Amino acid sequence: MSMYGRDPWGGPLEIAADSATDDDRSRNLNDFDRAALSRPLDETQQSWLLGPGEQKKKKYVDLGCIIVSRKIFVWTLATLLAAGFLAGFITLIVKLVPRHHAPHLPPDNYTLALHKALMFFNAQRSGKLPKHNNVSWRGSSCTDDGKDASWTLTKDLVGGYYDAGDAIKFNFPSSFAMTMLSWSVIEYSAKYEAAGELTHVKEIIKWGTDYILKTFNSTADTIDRIAVQVGVGDTSDGNTSPNDHYCWMRPEDIDYIRPVTDCHGCSDLASEMAAALAAASIVFKDNKAYSQKLVHGAGTLFAFGRAQRGRYSTGTEAAIFYNSTSYWDEFVWGGAWLYYATGNSSYLQLVTNPTLAKHAGAFWGGPDYGVLSWDNKLAGAQVLLSRLRLFLSPGYPYEEMLRTFHNQTSIVMCSYLPYYTSFNRTKGGLIQLNHGRPQPLQYVVNAAFLATLFSDYLEAADTPGWYCGPNFYSTDVLRDFAKTQMDYILGKNPKKMSYIVGFGNHYPKHVHHRAASIPKNKVKYNCKGGWKWRDSSKPNPNIIVGAMVAGPDKHDGFRDVRSNYNYTEPTIAGNAGLVAALVALSGDKSFGIDKNTIFSAVPPMFPTPPPPPAPWKP
Repeated sequence: MSMYGRDPWGGPLEIAADSATDDDRSRNLNDFDRAALSRPLDETQQSWLLGPGEQKKKKYVDLGCIIVSRKIFVWTLATLLAAGFLAGFITLIVKLVPRHHAPHLPPDNYTLALHKALMFFNAQRSGKLPKHNNVSWRGSSCTDDGKDASWTLTKDLVGGYYDAGDAIKFNFPSSFAMTMLSWSVIEYSAKYEAAGELTHVKEIIKWGTDYILKTFNSTADTIDRIAVQVGVGDTSDGNTSPNDHYCWMRPEDIDYIRPVTDCHGCSDLASEMAAALAAASIVFKDNKAYSQKLVHGAGTLFAFGRAQRGRYSTGTEAAIFYNSTSYWDEFVWGGAWLYYATGNSSYLQLVTNPTLAKHAGAFWGGPDYGVLSWDNKLAGAQVLLSRLRLFLSPGYPYEEMLRTFHNQTSIVMCSYLPYYTSFNRTKGGLIQLNHGRPQPLQYVVNAAFLATLFSDYLEAADTPGWYCGPNFYSTDVLRDFAKTQMDYILGKNPKKMSYIVGFGNHYPKHVHHRAASIPKNKVKYNCKGGWKWRDSSKPNPNIIVGAMVAGPDKHDGFRDVRSNYNYTEPTIAGNAGLVAALVALSGDKSFGIDKNTIFSAVPPMFPTPPPPPAPWKP
């Protein structure tokens, strides 16, 4: 009978009693040992085969807080040293190898012109100038403004901007300029920041709004009058009294009396001032105290304009220079801005009232339909309210009128295109928005801004274009229109002349501007003493960088003469539109508009859902 056991190496072991001789056993054992030792043994097998005194010992390293295997310690240390050497070697290579950066693209012409166009406002500042004004030939001026005996509301009307080449401060075009600049900042703050001009343009706006707040009782809830202008310029009927048109002298040297004109029924001016303050309150929304001050002033002005009806220029000298034809368009414009600034739906109800829109001329064409200017705000208001429909779509009861404004905006945009005959063009391609009358460029830049802005609105709303009758046009067509017009102003015209002073190599040198035409040579020229500079055929001694002149005539002709303001006089209203158009076209198109900032104060259009029920408790 045989017995079976287990071979520890896996095979069966048969044990037979006395079946082999001693020699056989010895030979079998030798064979057995050779087979067993022909492969390495693991630790378990070694411990089974070897005695306690023969067991293999592991070595350890005592690190104080922990004891680790010496083998693991050596491998870890070697790995760390190798990684450190490799990192140092890579760092050395990176530092020693010469770097080849992709060259930055040079700024486009619109950005370059933007830098200069903003400098014009520094040259137009009145009052005590800041040290960083950066116009070497300008200084503090007219620091007694407001001390006229006939003006008793406040004795401080220092500051603000001279409107053009003279030294009068007209609040109507100045307020429009601040509204336009604020609008451009609200929509394109990222582009201003990319150009390094955001702080600068906000300083320009604040200089204007600080002054507007001085022209009425801005702390009161109700007012009965506002200042219209400081200074006079009427030289009709042979008037030879020293004033801001008869005299030709640096503003810093003015020593004659500058009267203050006020009004008690001026709906257009009050509403435009309200628009400026309301728009600026959005620009300065991060400065809560100042923003609220602007909003309060805007509401007070608008209420005054609605209560005391009348045109500000009626029976005043302003009718000669900045005559207002209506105040209904300012009601729509100012009301729209106040809605955005406050979120108060009463303003939206007002501006979407069909009767108000009818009085503003929204339902009829007319030769100036679609032309945005310091006098006519309707086209701007239509675009502004189209924005509300595109992005918030408030629905009933506002939808019908908002849709009408949107459709009217589409028609205005169609009228800008060369395929339609609403406006003629010069042979050089300049659109004649003022139908061949002088000083065309101020209207062109406003249209270029509106066209680019509406194009960006549509793209932000994922809309590829719009219809003009049966024809569908891409948003690129609007941008191309704006570029064509702005390129004309920058020098792509029959005269090969830039109409922005300081831009390019060929630009007007005889700008109709008192401060620029008289040297800063420590000589004070009296009222008539400066006439020799006015009538000189020599170029201005001071370059008024960034000033956009009035522009060419309807035949693309231009006379660079100081005496003809229809060609060579710049204005802040015109330059504000220029800045807005340039920033809209500048830089990378991917920046687009800021969709949300303008709605910061607007509450949700629809009621918020009720809160979830409280958790159930047993």
